[in-house]
Amino acid sequence: MSSSSQDYHGKPLASLDEACAPRGFRGFLYSILGYFLQKTIEWLVRLTGRRVHIADAPWLQCVIGRPGRIGVEIYRQIAHEEKLEMVWPEDAGLIPDFSALRGPAFEPNQIHPRIRQFYEHTAEYRLEVWSEVYFAGKFVLWLLVEFISRQMDQLNFPISSLEVAKGMTSEIVQLREPATGKIVHTGWLRRFRSTGKVIYAGLYSTAKLPGEENPCVKVTFPCYGSSSVYLRPYAHADGSFGLVSKGDGFGCVGFYRILESGKDALRVRNFKTLHEIFHVYVDDDGVLRTDHVIKFIGLTILRLHYKMTAVGKGRTSKPAGVDSELSKMG
Repeated sequence: MSSSSQDYHGKPLASLDEACAPRGFRGFLYSILGYFLQKTIEWLVRLTGRRVHIADAPWLQCVIGRPGRIGVEIYRQIAHEEKLEMVWPEDAGLIPDFSALRGPAFEPNQIHPRIRQFYEHTAEYRLEVWSEVYFAGKFVLWLLVEFISRQMDQLNFPISSLEVAKGMTSEIVQLREPATGKIVHTGWLRRFRSTGKVIYAGLYSTAKLPGEENPCVKVTFPCYGSSSVYLRPYAHADGSFGLVSKGDGFGCVGFYRILESGKDALRVRNFKTLHEIFHVYVDDDGVLRTDHVIKFIGLTILRLHYKMTAVGKGRTSKPAGVDSELSKMG
C-alpha cells in the first residue's frame, strides 16, 4: 500500500479537483442547475416510485449516498458508519467465488476459466478503455455529467474518447468486519488516469431477486440515494459471459433508483427503459475483452470497450496516494 500523498503526475488529489471545478459566476450557475436537475430526479422517484419496507424486499437494501460529494470518500463513509475496516488486497475480486452465481439456468463452469479468473481476482488486471457516445445520448449525458456527476465526483461517464485516452485506473477495496475478517462490501473504484476524477465508485455483490431464477450480479452506485443495477448472468456457447439488466418489472433485473423514505423504508423507481448489456470474452488472439452497452428506450446511448490484461499481484498501474488518502480519512 502506497504511503505517498501525491497523485497524478505529482499533483495532490485536492488540487486536481479544485483546478477542474468551475469558479465564480460559472461555478454558481453550475451549482444552481445541478441542484435543480438533482431535485427533479429526486421528485420523479418520490412521485412515481413505490414505497417498500426493507424487511419485505431485502434484495433492495443498499448503501445510500448523502447529498454532496461522493468520490473516493464513500468507502471511508461506509467503513465509519458500519464500523468496518478498509483493505486493498492485491488479488481481490469483484465476485470472490464465481460459483455464487450458479442457478437453474446458469452454470459457472461453462464460462471460460480466464473470465472467471478476472472476476475472482480483478485487482490483478490492468484496464484499457475506449468509449463512444451516440447522438441520441450526447445531450442527456452532457447534462448529467456536467451539472451533477462532476460536482459529486461519481458516475463521470466519458463523454469524449479523449477523456480515457490516457487510461483508467482500477482498484478493489474490501470493507470487512474487524473481528472476523468477513467481507461486507466489495468496492470497485475506477478513475480517469489523466485527471483523477471518479468514473465509478461502486459496490459489487450477488443477490437473489424474487423474479429471477438465478442469483444475479448487483452493482450499487451511491449518489444522492442509490442507483442499483441488477444483472442476469448468461453462459454463451463459446464460453463467453453475458450480463443483462433487461427485466420484466419490479423484482426482476433492471435499473432501480432508490431513496430513503422514513425509517426502515425506501422509495424505489424501476426504470424499465434503461438497460445495460455486458459481453465478456476472450478474442481470437487470446485477449480478454468486454463490450459494455447502455441503452435507453431502445436507443444506444453509450458504448464502452475494455481490454483487461493480467499483470499479477501489486502490479496494476494505479495513482499513488488513493489508498493512503482513504486510509488517512478513516
